[in-house]
Amino acid sequence: MTTRTIAASGSSTDIATIAFAAILGLGLIFAAGFSQAGAMHDVAHDSRHATGFPCH
Repeated sequence: MTTRTIAASGSSTDIATIAFAAILGLGLIFAAGFSQAGAMHDVAHDSRHATGFPCH
């Protein structure tokens, strides 16, 4: 029987990349959700309802 040991690689670069992507994604969702511009409203209408933002 052979046993393999796998080391977890959680470098700070990986964590920073994940954190940046999460913050950017949430920022885009909130920017679209709270935007009052008519064109932005039309573009983001379905995503507003999908994420729970009221828009009417």
